[in-house]
Amino acid sequence: MHGFATQIINFLAAILLLLSFAMLSQRRLLALIHLYTLQGVMLVLANLVLALATADTHLYVSAALTLVLKVALLPWILYKLVQRLNVKADVEPLLNIPATLLVGIVLVIVAFNVASPVSQLATSVARGTLGIALACVLLSFMMMITRAKAIPQVIGFLSMENALFFAATAATNGMPMIVELGIGLDVLVGLVILGVFMFQIREQFDSLDIHHLEKLKDD
Repeated sequence: MHGFATQIINFLAAILLLLSFAMLSQRRLLALIHLYTLQGVMLVLANLVLALATADTHLYVSAALTLVLKVALLPWILYKLVQRLNVKADVEPLLNIPATLLVGIVLVIVAFNVASPVSQLATSVARGTLGIALACVLLSFMMMITRAKAIPQVIGFLSMENALFFAATAATNGMPMIVELGIGLDVLVGLVILGVFMFQIREQFDSLDIHHLEKLKDD
């Protein structure tokens, strides 16, 4: 059972990595939200597979929490933000797509080399996917620093949280439930605050370009 579960989790991890690359190259915000939602679906499936393999009941609760928060609630909030702000795409990337993907490949190689000795010490069913999880963290961080608009940066931050969640699952067969609830609440509150912040920027400058923040600093 554990061998089959490991194969499924490796497959889900590979999809998660492909989704991270897709988000890195995607400029349309609605497509970014859809890709983020698919990441949440992969996390739900990974939790369910681990729950079946380890007979750990708290992983079922974790899967349900992930489904509600990362597949339903947060994408719905993001969609409403895009709709209210009437923003369609991030058309001013700091790097072009080919250069971004090339740097992304380098980050994946670095992540696998860094995670290799750590994964050998882990005892979880999904320890082999730790390198992919770390690669997704780095790709999400790169997505944050190469975007000129606020909303894609927020999605990049949420994607990084997904990758960290998957890394914790890969290394330890899931985090304690109180930690998951705390992180989920923090992310939700942070997203609401960022939403208010975006409305303030849009009202002040009629744009969500983060370079306008320099004007606020100068004032």
